[in-house]
Amino acid sequence: MKKIFKVNKDFNNSRFDKWFKSKILDVPHSLIEKLIRKRSIKVNHKRTKTSYRVQTNDLVEIYGLEVLKKNIKKKRSIYKVSAIDKKRYDSFVIENNENFLVINKPAGIPIQPGTKSHKNILDLLKGTKYFTDKSPFIVHRLDKETSGILIIAKNREYAQLLTSLFRIRKIHKTYHAIVNGKVSFNKKTLIDNLIYFENNKKITQKAISHIKLIKSQNDFSFLELNPISGRKHQLRKQLLNIGFPIVGDRKYSIEKLNKKVNLMLHARKIKFMINNIKYNFEADYPNEFLNFLNTKIKSH
Repeated sequence: MKKIFKVNKDFNNSRFDKWFKSKILDVPHSLIEKLIRKRSIKVNHKRTKTSYRVQTNDLVEIYGLEVLKKNIKKKRSIYKVSAIDKKRYDSFVIENNENFLVINKPAGIPIQPGTKSHKNILDLLKGTKYFTDKSPFIVHRLDKETSGILIIAKNREYAQLLTSLFRIRKIHKTYHAIVNGKVSFNKKTLIDNLIYFENNKKITQKAISHIKLIKSQNDFSFLELNPISGRKHQLRKQLLNIGFPIVGDRKYSIEKLNKKVNLMLHARKIKFMINNIKYNFEADYPNEFLNFLNTKIKSH
């Protein structure tokens, strides 16, 4: 049986495979290729390619969709937002306008679903009043363990705009962190070649971050961090490299940690400009971060 879908303007000029995964089924790229080869998918009555850029009002024909859904044994179930979740996450909203939402993301919840996580920011927002008849677009990342400012676009136009601003470094982020050790310098710029592995291939990426000491007391230091580049786990890796791992970091650490302590890394501020309008947002510290800060550093 054939089903027909129309591409809306939010996906104009997007790759076909991205449209399919977002609007139809989140399946492996290879499966989409197979369906195209078998002519189970057509665009505007013609055979297509996964790299084809869909256009507004394109008609996508899919044959045997219901059978396909039944045959996907491990299809991810979307997290169902409870009334408690809705009430809780309302309190994390910093800015809500027609083009984007800014939230204070809590620590311990990933932005997207993964093999080890079910509850996530994307699915949670899909069930709220902020995205009625809209899809949330992630334009930058925060680690699961990191709290603080997160921007989510409400349409593809702003998703592309914000992504571009991040890429050309026109969006400035400020993090606050509590690290192990007494930092002796006031300001420092870290420049590292960080190593990553993708599909067993070694990749080296340059990482640049500015560091400013806010206060140091006993065996802990409170730092302000401004990453210039945007590498995965950049701040966590760079601080470990100079001997000051972030408190609560169970991945990049040099000693055994108290498993009850969360990662003391918080995305505190973000600022940017769009159409000559300046945007400045600040996220309050989580209670655990604030309690640790007041107990270990500020109270002395």
